[in-house]
Amino acid sequence: MWERELLGIDVYYIISWFIIYSFIGWIAESTYMSICNRKLTNRGFMFGPFCPIYGVGALCVYFILRPFSGNIVALYFAGAILATIFEYLIAKLMQVVFGEVWWDYSDKPFNYKNIICLESTLAWGLYTVFMFKFLHEIVNEVIERFSYRRGIQLITIVLAIIMIDMIIHIVREKREFINDRVGTIKEKLRGIRS
Repeated sequence: MWERELLGIDVYYIISWFIIYSFIGWIAESTYMSICNRKLTNRGFMFGPFCPIYGVGALCVYFILRPFSGNIVALYFAGAILATIFEYLIAKLMQVVFGEVWWDYSDKPFNYKNIICLESTLAWGLYTVFMFKFLHEIVNEVIERFSYRRGIQLITIVLAIIMIDMIIHIVREKREFINDRVGTIKEKLRGIRS
């Protein structure tokens, strides 16, 4: 399974990238929000130090934008647009699944429905160039520090932890969402009866 290729890359590397970028995303997001809030802030929705949205986002950006990797200007604009579309779609999905979005750009100028904004769009372009020109090479060096066998053991353990953590939190969030909806319906029914 690990040596099978997907889009010309071994599954082993793809899953390793997902884990590492999820961790890097958690560090970046938590650090930024801790500075903004002036207190330690965990920006992941799970217990562990992972933001899977960053892992998925980094993989999408990497695979879709590889053809632009030689042109920094094209890479910047394509990354800004692609990541903004991804952020918008994830927000819409979260609204359907959880009834809320876990970020709010209402205080940012040039925002759209408080879920995307110009500031983030510009930052996504920079992050894309940074990833292609610097970070991805470091991520691959980290992966190469482990033997293939040890790497498989590590990613299997980490993936299991991420999946259990994610399931626990999705079930909890979904339960809270359903309980809120049931409470709203009960209140409306009481209002009708009175």
